[in-house]
Formats: sequence, structure tokens, C-alpha cells
Amino acid sequence: MRIGVAARALCVLASFSIMACGTNVFRQYEYEEDVYVSLDGSATLYVNASIPALNALRGTSFDTSPNARTDRDAVRNFYSTPTTRVVWVRPSRRSNRRFVHVRLEVDDIRKLGMAAPFAWSRYSFERDDKLFVYKQTVGAAASKDPGPVKWNGGELVAFRLHLPSKVVYQNTPDLRRGNIFVWEQPLAERLKGTPLEIEARMETQSILYRTLWLFGATFLAVAAAFALVITWVLKRGGSPSNEPRAGENRG
Repeated sequence: MRIGVAARALCVLASFSIMACGTNVFRQYEYEEDVYVSLDGSATLYVNASIPALNALRGTSFDTSPNARTDRDAVRNFYSTPTTRVVWVRPSRRSNRRFVHVRLEVDDIRKLGMAAPFAWSRYSFERDDKLFVYKQTVGAAASKDPGPVKWNGGELVAFRLHLPSKVVYQNTPDLRRGNIFVWEQPLAERLKGTPLEIEARMETQSILYRTLWLFGATFLAVAAAFALVITWVLKRGGSPSNEPRAGENRG
């Protein structure tokens, strides 16, 4: 099992509702990339995007009609590359627009920019002394005309990193807790191709490994204490009594 696979599995249930709806209650995300990075450089990716945003940002030509049937096979074919493996494709609908949600696996995050759907980014993931350094530069969008879309100007694009070890530095102003960091842009800025720089530095030992080690150490400590108590009780129970028995006199 690759390092971090189990950790990502624990996150699936918690994150599925986000993947399914492509947004949260209060913010209007039109395009999202969620990257779960493992310390061996492999990764799981989730892409959530409206069909118009996908056409405009990544240059696809999917039917943007709100009432059209989502062609899952076409979406799967777009994201299937020598670098990426599609696990599933799911459709949804919001604000009179159709959305697609794609889960992918990649063996080496550093090669992800070779895949056409992610070619707008350059990725690096290297070890620097006692840290792993993740960098991603998101460049120009396809800037394709998506046709008539009723965007209101409040739409956002988000890039999220789900990291497997303690983070010592990241360059996003996002202040939420945990190991999930978010870089956002207004959709209008992303359509213009305004560059986005993503960087995070993390320790080389996974949180999962550390948690399992602490759990194991705690279990052994409890077991040892329990064994000592049992031994003490048995010794006390088997000790000869110094009290005289009934009818017995001591001279």
C-alpha cells in the first residue's frame, strides 16, 4: 500500500458531499481541483466543474445546454491520459448548469502537467533536506468562449491541497485548521490567466504513520500496566496469611 492511501480513504466519507455538489453552501465554485498528495509522489485528484467553465478554462467542447444529457464517456475520455487514470465520473446540476465530478489517480504528481486537462499547471514535488516541498504554478487558461452563460461575477475557482504530514509553511492566506489548504481566484481572473503560485512545505513523516505509532505505543503501555496489576493481584492472593486461623493459638 502506498503511503497515504489509508489516510485518503479516511477522508473520502467526509469529503464526498463536497465532491458531489461541487460547492459549499456559501461560496459559488465553478471549477475546483482537490489534490490528495502522498509522500511517495502519487496522488488522488478530484475535479468538480460546470460544463461551461470546463469549456472556457480547459478548451473542451461539451454541450452546455442545461437540459442536455451529460456524456460521461466523453468526460472520461478527456481525463484519461497516459499520466492519469479515471476512477469515476458523476454528473450533477446547479444554478441551471450541469456539473461533472471526476476522481482520478496519478502515479507521479510531477508528471501531471503532461496530461492535457492539467497542462495549464507546472508541478514539482521534491525533498529539501528534512522537508518535502510541493509547488504548483497555474498559468494561462484556454480562454474559450463558453457561449451564453448566466454567470453573475461571484463565481470562484479553487485549488485545494490535502497533505499527508505536518505542514511547516504554505503561501495561502487561508487560515483554516488541519492539513487542507485552499488557493482561490475569481473565475474572471482565472479566465484571464492570472498566474497562481501554490507552495507548501511538509515534514517527511506522515501523520498516519505517527498516529499509528502513538496508538501502538499507548496500547503497549496500557497492556504492560494491566499485566503488572494482574501480577500484583495474583501475588497478593497467593501469599500465606499472617493472621491465625480460628482455634489456633500462637505461642
